[in-house]
Amino acid sequence: MNFHTRKWVKPEDLNPNGSLFGGSLLRWIDEEAAIYAIVQLENPKVVTKYMSEINFVSSAKQGDIIELGITATAFGTTSITMCCEVRNKITRKSILTIDKIVFVNINDYGDPTPHGKTKIKYIDEQFEDLGN
Repeated sequence: MNFHTRKWVKPEDLNPNGSLFGGSLLRWIDEEAAIYAIVQLENPKVVTKYMSEINFVSSAKQGDIIELGITATAFGTTSITMCCEVRNKITRKSILTIDKIVFVNINDYGDPTPHGKTKIKYIDEQFEDLGN
């Protein structure tokens, strides 16, 4: 699992119980998954298709630093499937897991379109394609 994004839990991110509001966390996950899909599929036009059960394992409090981990688990003809874990950056304690997030590659008309990808492309491979 690659952990690239970190968030600092601020007062505006809290629910009435003083812990991280689930809606804020899900917004961050959807954004991070979209960015991951865009980079992997090399197309800025992707849409969220599906999220499996969301398992809130523990909570985060104001001042915590959390990190979002996303990795691709499968490539379909027009889709990419990922899993996600959110954890406390300092303690490494898991906060949330999602087993399956699916994004669909679309064209200018919003129709699913094949992307031609079959495996995760890592950052060093992307730079190799730029001129070597």
